[in-house]
Amino acid sequence: MLRIDELTKRFGDKVAVDAANIFVDQPAMIGIIGRSGAGKSTLLRMVNRLTDSSEGAITYDSEEVTALRGAAKRDWQSRCAMIFQQFNLVPRLDVVSNVLHGTLNKRSTVATLFNLYPQSDIHKAIEILDRLGIAEQASKRAEALSGGQQQRVAIARALMQDPEIILADEPIASLDPMNAQVVMQALRTIHEEDGRMVIANLHTLDTARRYCDRVIGMRDGRIVFDGTPDQLTTGVAREIYGAGSDFSEAATSTEIDTLDRQEVREAEAYV
Repeated sequence: MLRIDELTKRFGDKVAVDAANIFVDQPAMIGIIGRSGAGKSTLLRMVNRLTDSSEGAITYDSEEVTALRGAAKRDWQSRCAMIFQQFNLVPRLDVVSNVLHGTLNKRSTVATLFNLYPQSDIHKAIEILDRLGIAEQASKRAEALSGGQQQRVAIARALMQDPEIILADEPIASLDPMNAQVVMQALRTIHEEDGRMVIANLHTLDTARRYCDRVIGMRDGRIVFDGTPDQLTTGVAREIYGAGSDFSEAATSTEIDTLDRQEVREAEAYV
């Protein structure tokens, strides 16, 4: 389904991603972990085609993604949605309008300029917001929402594209532990219920183990681990983070007890 072969990105003399190889044969929730500067964000940006690769290839269902140009590239970016750490919402616009921006690649310039959306799209946006537990925030400005709510709006915007793949670049890095769990559970539910592939860059080992089917570890631009959460031992984590025997997983922890799904749903109303 998704194949990454010898994917490399150079910025001048610096190699940000060094000959990455990843094969995903069915939809999964995959976490990519590693220190800041390990190449995680650059890897996802190349998959989405926000950044061009220096070498290597990305293939999805026999289509060479790295060769796409123009309209074909924009179509890929609709099928492979991106969620960012800083939400990338328009603060002064209402929540529904921000979600509807997920359809911009499929709309005319005139319709976009005058903020004209068909009723079917508006209803769909509200349904997605309801699914994420924030339909009551639909008419509010994005800037009035909490960080966790804004990230769920960003997820809703991605779902408006009806993507086959969702790429989440540090989706919980700027959130408190409670909000982080709500957002990660939302991504997990989308994977399980919709059968979408979700690939998320994460800083915390406990989050990767708790929510992901597969974990990829990056260090200095190279993939140094690719396995199941159970295989992500403290020793493996030391290798990924380039740490010594004094390495503590607590330093990468969200430091909150795991909530079950009912508790997450109850928390959604407040965060």
